[in-house]
Amino acid sequence: MNNRQKPIHPQQESIRAALRVVGPIIIGIGVLFALVGAVDFFSKAGTSQMPTKFWCFFVGLPLLALGASLARFGFMGSVARYAAGEYAPVAKDTLNYLAEGTTDTVQNLAEAAGRGLAASRGTPSTTDRQSGTFGVRLRCHKCNADNEADAKFCSQCGAALLKTKPCPQCGELNDPDARFCDNCGHSF
Repeated sequence: MNNRQKPIHPQQESIRAALRVVGPIIIGIGVLFALVGAVDFFSKAGTSQMPTKFWCFFVGLPLLALGASLARFGFMGSVARYAAGEYAPVAKDTLNYLAEGTTDTVQNLAEAAGRGLAASRGTPSTTDRQSGTFGVRLRCHKCNADNEADAKFCSQCGAALLKTKPCPQCGELNDPDARFCDNCGHSF
């Protein structure tokens, strides 16, 4: 076994070899039976004689199907490796093509996710699309107004913007009017 994984079934290689031999043999026997039945039927078609070996056709067809199934199982690994060798480059090219066409979209989604994460922390990020610059703004916990990042008090309502209320349980700083800790949920 060159560069392949160890088979699950200990006799897998011997079973595969047997299927690769028995399958084509049964196919050959099925072809012979089907030919005998078909030749007998068509040779008696213009005469008044009845075909006597036409039953061979009905024995040959199931033998063909059985032999083909056995051979398919015997060669399944080879066919699968061939198919993977054909499909993998196409799938890789397709993914690369999709990635090239969606780079801007992925970048926009990443920026939106970053702004969403910043907003959930109380510091929503704003983006100036023309300049591509990012600025951090503080949102007032009382009136939801956006304020400059270095502001200590809200420009709309005058509330303190800095988190100054420490949690007695975990020490996390919270908004001045918080009733529960942002970190551990402890009530004040």
